[in-house]
Amino acid sequence: MSIEILKAGIADSIHDTGRYGYQFQGINPAGVMDPLAAMVANFLVGNPAGEAVIEFHFPAAVLQFDKTMIGALSGADFSASIHGIDIPLNTPFLIAKGDILQFTHLQNGACCYLALRGGLAIEPWLNSKSTNAAAAMGGWCGRFLKKGDVLPVQDTTDYAEAISHSKEKTLPWKLYLKDFYRTNQPVRLLSGHEWELLTEESKLKLLKSAFTISAQSNRMAYRLQGGRLQTINPVSMLSSAVTKGTLQLLPNGQLALLMADHQTTGGYPRIAHVISADVPVLAQSGPLSSIHFTLVSQQTATQAFKKQQDALYSMQKGCDLQLNRWLINFSL
Repeated sequence: MSIEILKAGIADSIHDTGRYGYQFQGINPAGVMDPLAAMVANFLVGNPAGEAVIEFHFPAAVLQFDKTMIGALSGADFSASIHGIDIPLNTPFLIAKGDILQFTHLQNGACCYLALRGGLAIEPWLNSKSTNAAAAMGGWCGRFLKKGDVLPVQDTTDYAEAISHSKEKTLPWKLYLKDFYRTNQPVRLLSGHEWELLTEESKLKLLKSAFTISAQSNRMAYRLQGGRLQTINPVSMLSSAVTKGTLQLLPNGQLALLMADHQTTGGYPRIAHVISADVPVLAQSGPLSSIHFTLVSQQTATQAFKKQQDALYSMQKGCDLQLNRWLINFSL
């Protein structure tokens, strides 16, 4: 009951929503870059929100399945297909024994997630299945996936009868996520602890200028290229706690936006933080993407997060209802 990696992708790995409670020991949370897309993929196959998924970056891996399964893809569109049949995003699909899933073209986005019903049978490390490549722990052997890796799956249900009676690969429901990804809208920020250390000109530049995500960006941080920012006086700081979405001012006046594999502490000014509801937008903004920022209140950030979580809860309940009805038809 497994998946074999026939061809490795550029940087594909296994993650859940993160490894929390160990930052005081210097162990970062890691986890998926886009938690919203990962949760949606899990909901579509009836998994809990925090079940581990495979995170793909383009060019992505080619996978072969040795049993019947139910899967779902969400996040970036990498033109997924099985034996020439297109597999759409945000729609559960049936996997037959021997099926090969591949991704042929980057259409949009940066991170694509594959969830499988029941999840991956991987031993957690410190209560999480997320890959920590720096520590070589978690996920699959603590590293990116390689050709020849065989990943065990937990679900042992045989869906052969359902597959034989289905005219399509996909199941008859899907989710629409357009409203979650605010395209052509500024990324919303909360002011950070060192916000007031910026000059007034730099504050204005941050909120009025466009910044480009550098090609040197990765899961740890996005390097942003744009106008140089300055503090009122030279700053010397002790290392302080940081998190995903922290916007740091580097000594050269450029910005680093911390992402999923961020360090636990940092010694650069934390001038702002991306609100939680906008992290998925950032995760799907790949290298050379242009982004703008706007400053919002804590109340606005809280309301945006609550609205997002309420919508996700409704999606989960709707997917559970649809999937259970479908399974009953085949006595599964």
